[in-house]
Amino acid sequence: MPEAPTIDGGNTVWLLVSTALVLLMTPGLALFYGGLNRGKGVLNMMMMSFSAIGLISVLWWFYGFSVAFGTDVNGLWGDPTAYLGTKTFLAETDLWGATADNPSGIGVPLYVFMAFQMVFAVITVALISGAVSDRAKFAGWVLFAFGWATLVYFPVAHWVWGGGIIGGKLHALDFAGGTAVHINAGAAALALALVLGKRLGWPREGMKPHNIPLVALGAGLLWFGWFGFNAGSELTVDSVAGLAFINTQLATAAAVLGWIAVEWIKDRKPTMVGASSGAVAGLVAITPACGFIAPWASVLLGIVAGVVCALAISLKYRFGYDDSLDVVGVHFVGGWIGSLWLGLFATNSVNGAISDVVGASDGLFYGGGLTQLGRQALAGLIVSAWSFGVAWLLATAIEKTIGFRVGSEAEVEGIDVAEHAESAYDLSPTTGSSAGGAFAMAGIGAARPTPEPTGAAAEPVEPASEKVAG
Repeated sequence: MPEAPTIDGGNTVWLLVSTALVLLMTPGLALFYGGLNRGKGVLNMMMMSFSAIGLISVLWWFYGFSVAFGTDVNGLWGDPTAYLGTKTFLAETDLWGATADNPSGIGVPLYVFMAFQMVFAVITVALISGAVSDRAKFAGWVLFAFGWATLVYFPVAHWVWGGGIIGGKLHALDFAGGTAVHINAGAAALALALVLGKRLGWPREGMKPHNIPLVALGAGLLWFGWFGFNAGSELTVDSVAGLAFINTQLATAAAVLGWIAVEWIKDRKPTMVGASSGAVAGLVAITPACGFIAPWASVLLGIVAGVVCALAISLKYRFGYDDSLDVVGVHFVGGWIGSLWLGLFATNSVNGAISDVVGASDGLFYGGGLTQLGRQALAGLIVSAWSFGVAWLLATAIEKTIGFRVGSEAEVEGIDVAEHAESAYDLSPTTGSSAGGAFAMAGIGAARPTPEPTGAAAEPVEPASEKVAG
């Protein structure tokens, strides 16, 4: 006779903490992307991340969670009405994974699991924004985020984790989001960069990061939050969560070394931007593999990811697509590396769920042959094609209707003022007045004092430029 449903305090607390850690990653991403951006577009860049928190959270609660984790309908999506936002789940039996034989499931309330997966959806959408900095209308971005989350992320999460075609039928592995998050977002980022086109002056003009300490701070917050992203994905407090935790640290640390080694060899100077980018590349690559490989394989993965991603960011110059903040070079490439790594190094010796739960196989170097490598490659191709195709169609439709790219004047003078009536840095002298609000702070609509004449032939005073560093 099954016992009555009970909440597991340890699992629940760990998943609540992990949810908060993953939520922190999106403001961390805003700082990371904002620092990498030019100063005249930093607020627009950060607004894209913060708007994703608002929009995707609500969509996930209302129908996204149902599409991703509702009862499988046809391998492509879950029952949209299963966890519809109009319903409430507070009964003692509303525990995630509960069955008649195991009424407690993993002992975690359904809303806790819903919230944990919600913040995954949020940051996946936010990741895309880095490819189109300085040139995307905010209204166009919000509309794109709505459409892409609905048509791509929610179904793909079902394919990978909800019993759909990739996890349930293909038996490809993805512990915490290499395919569902990073390959998915990277493919969409490439599509957006192609539809919106190059920034004015790129690549002829140097468009360097305007605030490197902001980049380092953002990377540090991402690194910190990623422990919830990866170790939290075990959903329970056990040895595999510990494995995912240590693998996350080892791979990230090794990727920092790999990236700065490339810089040292190529340019003779390792940089803070390079170290920060290397850390993110390592975090991306270890995400799908952290709970399925041994620690020594994680170190090797980090080195490979750091080196390859450091080289991959130059692909945009060779092929001519303006991926502003290297979403393709870091997330798409890094996600592919981590996913394929499972086909080489996944082993049941560290996690029996590989075969027992997912129905997958050991990697090539553990006697599994090429079977799992083929599964990983096919999963990545399916998600890449779907995400790229839908993103391209959405972006094209938005551009031809309400317009997705800002005008050239707004792009030159600064998208922050044009789209948000704000400037990140007020470099004007203090006037002693505190009135006016955001528009006045940005220098819009504020009356300019008439300069005192210095003589009959005094030259007219030129208005101060709004253009700041970058």
